[in-house]
Amino acid sequence: MSLDERVARLFDDAEPTRVGSGWLSGTASVFLGVLSLGAVACFYWPALLTSPDVRALLPLPFVRTLLQLVIGIGFLLGLLSALLRQRKVLGITGMAMALASGLAGGGNIPVEGAVPAVPVYLGLDWFLLNILLLAVLFVPLERLWPLRAQSVFRPQWTTDGVYFFVSHLLVQLSTLLTLMPARVFFGWAVHPAIQHTVRAQPAVLQFLACAVVADFTEYGVHRLFHRSRALWPFHAVHHSATSMDWLAGSRLHAVDIVLTRGLTFVPLFLLGFDTGPLYAYLVFVSVHAVFIHANVSWAFPRWVERLVVTPRFHHWHHAIERQAIDKNFAVHFPWIDRLFGSYYGPEGTWPRGYGIEGHPVPDGYLKQLVYPVSAKHSAPPGPTAAEK
Repeated sequence: MSLDERVARLFDDAEPTRVGSGWLSGTASVFLGVLSLGAVACFYWPALLTSPDVRALLPLPFVRTLLQLVIGIGFLLGLLSALLRQRKVLGITGMAMALASGLAGGGNIPVEGAVPAVPVYLGLDWFLLNILLLAVLFVPLERLWPLRAQSVFRPQWTTDGVYFFVSHLLVQLSTLLTLMPARVFFGWAVHPAIQHTVRAQPAVLQFLACAVVADFTEYGVHRLFHRSRALWPFHAVHHSATSMDWLAGSRLHAVDIVLTRGLTFVPLFLLGFDTGPLYAYLVFVSVHAVFIHANVSWAFPRWVERLVVTPRFHHWHHAIERQAIDKNFAVHFPWIDRLFGSYYGPEGTWPRGYGIEGHPVPDGYLKQLVYPVSAKHSAPPGPTAAEK
């Protein structure tokens, strides 16, 4: 029995999930309960579980107030669910988590003095903040404007959830591996005059330049992953998702992440953009990468779809149809694919399904982690000559 099935067996029932049934409030209660327990752990072990960069950006009073709100709302939603549903598992679980967080101290847990610096730390605070903001933003959008009728807990959601958790928890390691290739191998190529000229430009222009430069690099790396027999098994993990939603974009093999982010950062490092525009781009790409995988049916004007990557454009990149294979590599700007002849997007239509023909990639985080090196792999799939 898969983890998805175990979770469904624990929480699922034959009762309806519509608004007013107690399912939404119960699910939200459990979600907020998990977040509150994680936040309490961050207060008890801040040096080990939190990132110095995140701590510097978030005022402690704000975090304390937010945690108290999460605990209170989680408990009330759990109570509402328990009153509305015959099966009380969701509501009672959410209330128990909120109550445990409150009894452990909640937002009143003292943090004495400055948090000591440690050589190795996890980014649990970064994970909690991201999952809260993204879930609050995208779950309602996918419920209000769904492209496909699928549950929040669709097949393989636990696998993608583990990817999201691990990638954010290991923020120190991922940041180090992202920055290392540029600084170690390309430090000699830094030209102060070029960087001074770049930084003298308006912040908005620097932000746009960041996005364009990064996307040209990502396009090349992305296309290489599709064409290389050695690299394709790592990227195949990402394409093994058979459902598209805000969580599906997190399914990325560690090798895929390191190579793509590391190489993408090289030109940004050499050009020397200011930290403000660079951080603004990092926020943009974090949200945009989630959005283009989302299960939303939004139809954008043609000029928008020609200018910026939308969910429909990227859904075709994941499509099961052979005509769409090895198409739409750009992450931000579809005109890059038009420039290199790899654009595909029949107007007004969406793919009939997603994934890789034959579904060669196993389910489960650990199995997918070893999949690229565990067996011999065929060449990357591609359209036939007649289909190109």
